[in-house]
Amino acid sequence: MIPRLKDIYQKSIANNLKTKFGYKNINMGPKLEKIVINMGLGIDGNDSKIIKTCENDLSLLTGQKPVYTKFKKSISNFKTRKGTNAGLKVSLRKDRMYEFLDRLVNIAIPRIRDFRGLNSKSFDGNGNFSMGIKEHVIFPEINFDKVIKTTGMDITICTSAKNNDEAIELLKSFNMPFKNKQIN
Repeated sequence: MIPRLKDIYQKSIANNLKTKFGYKNINMGPKLEKIVINMGLGIDGNDSKIIKTCENDLSLLTGQKPVYTKFKKSISNFKTRKGTNAGLKVSLRKDRMYEFLDRLVNIAIPRIRDFRGLNSKSFDGNGNFSMGIKEHVIFPEINFDKVIKTTGMDITICTSAKNNDEAIELLKSFNMPFKNKQIN
């Protein structure tokens, strides 16, 4: 079964972006390429119980097993050792990407306390958007009673847009709630 957001993109969003930016072909317009979710654990990466529960939570959210990230250098002030676990990451593509974005926009973001909108200055100039979440328990898949420690996560949405204007129009058409109209 085709995800809801992918179906909406193919039927209406692609045509709207084509007419707005004056493309000759629908395929010239921006589209989602991947979503990367990173959960940095820092010093908690040494605790096997915490990292195992975070791995289970992240696999529940994304539908695939996360990859462990390792520290590249030993830094004594941060109590890190080279080669030990630093966190977890997942790269979502195709249908899982659209399903995750749908749950993020319509279910998880409205559950954030004191939410006033996403910052539209979080684009990198090449059409990629990054945002941070302080608590991963905003997703309904996570059982709040079984969480040992709430951790944050970074979500990066990579698009094929050539600039920030195209990317912000693409994400606005997916109902991403941006607060300010200015772009870098």
